[in-house]
Amino acid sequence: MDVPARRAPAAASATPAAAKPKAIHYISWIALALMTTSSVASLRAAPTMAVYGLACVFLYIVPAIVFLLPTSLVSAELASGWTGGVYNWVSQGLSKPMGFLAVWCQFAMTIFYYPSLLGFVASTLAYVINPDLASSGIWTAIVIMVCYWTGVWVSSRGTGSVAGLASGGLIIGTLIPGVVLVVLGMVFLGQGNPSAAPMGAGHWLPAWAGLSSLVLIVNNFLSYSGMEMNAVHVGSLRNPAKEFPKSMFLAMGLVLLIFILPALAISWVVPADQLSLTAGVMQAFDAMFGQFGWNWLTPIVGIMLVAASLGGMLTWLAGPSKGLLLISRQEGYLPPFLQKLNKHGVQQNILVTQGLVTTVIALGYALIPDVSSVYWIFSVITTQVYLIVYLLMFVAAVRLRRSQPDHPRGYRAPMLVGLCGVGFAASLAALLIGFVPPSQFGGGNPLVYVLIVAGGALGLGLLVPFLFYRARKPSWKTVDAADAEQAEAEVAQS
Repeated sequence: MDVPARRAPAAASATPAAAKPKAIHYISWIALALMTTSSVASLRAAPTMAVYGLACVFLYIVPAIVFLLPTSLVSAELASGWTGGVYNWVSQGLSKPMGFLAVWCQFAMTIFYYPSLLGFVASTLAYVINPDLASSGIWTAIVIMVCYWTGVWVSSRGTGSVAGLASGGLIIGTLIPGVVLVVLGMVFLGQGNPSAAPMGAGHWLPAWAGLSSLVLIVNNFLSYSGMEMNAVHVGSLRNPAKEFPKSMFLAMGLVLLIFILPALAISWVVPADQLSLTAGVMQAFDAMFGQFGWNWLTPIVGIMLVAASLGGMLTWLAGPSKGLLLISRQEGYLPPFLQKLNKHGVQQNILVTQGLVTTVIALGYALIPDVSSVYWIFSVITTQVYLIVYLLMFVAAVRLRRSQPDHPRGYRAPMLVGLCGVGFAASLAALLIGFVPPSQFGGGNPLVYVLIVAGGALGLGLLVPFLFYRARKPSWKTVDAADAEQAEAEVAQS
């Protein structure tokens, strides 16, 4: 702690030039929009919405208005006023235990996110090796376990190339395949082939068959999640009040195009009753390439999609667990065993413990015959756990606007209370609707479905953190108050 003493003489004799404030490296609002698009957009959800055909346009736009827009603007105000990410926002607005719940849910959602993401990887790889494997639960379980533990090994070594792999994945595994998929779909229709899904004006809205007919919309909330992480860049804009809304509206437009057009292209080629929620993208590519005799391209596209998904997994693998680790060391929320670091400074014990749970979950693919059903259940649980974060965030934002109205903010969201009200209501509705079995999976036992989803979402999202909080001990704190501010900054960057 002797650094300030050594700097004092230099400061006293500093020239006027040396005393100038550090220059801020600004980014354009267009650059921020592209960053946001790259972190949100993906082809993985396209088969889920392709089931609805033309109605997928409606089912993407509605959550974008009631969830994506409020989340973007509200998190921008919070990020521009308080460092430390969602933990500090909720801690300041509500309480530290609620802040722990928020950062726990950010981490816990990945436990079910990885099996669903890697389930997509398994089905995609099947089209590279043998398409029949796409419906094999045993194949899917093996791929999930191998890919996850390989990712843990890579992350535990503190590899610095992960970020480059993930950023390149947007172009390699999303934009290029997405454009190819849409162009081939348009050529497919232009050749006079009938669309597998009706495209008439009467099909803009999904057919109503009770709540179960709208359950798949819940998956779109997960597709749009993560906006609170991009909000930390609001301070890098020259004029946040004007530029951030423009950036978010542009990002929304780009994200909607990337989500909607490939989903429509899949619905043109693959009938809804034949569509796999995990292998639907590859089904469409295989069918389209088959029309032109280009089947040899199917494995190449599969490898591109796999590369993008694995890059995204590696990015997520270290981030949320690091945030949980730093907060737990500061406040003593996790036992010392889970706080230990390896020689590379990586939270290996958390990753390994998470891997053991992920391995058990992956076995669900091997035990349940319908791979699409397992994929959907894991996606719903992931979404519901993450929605708890947003419920807390919206309440905290309103409390902070009222309790700390004069706190400096680089950006103030317009009609904050209204935005939070809409976002909270939409998030709560999506969470509750997730307990309703979708009409596409009507053959199973509804009670079993509800028990699995409730056990996964409420057990992992609420019960586990409650038990950790009740069992905490003063000896679990391994970071003193002097390091708290640094830990807070690291959480914001993780």
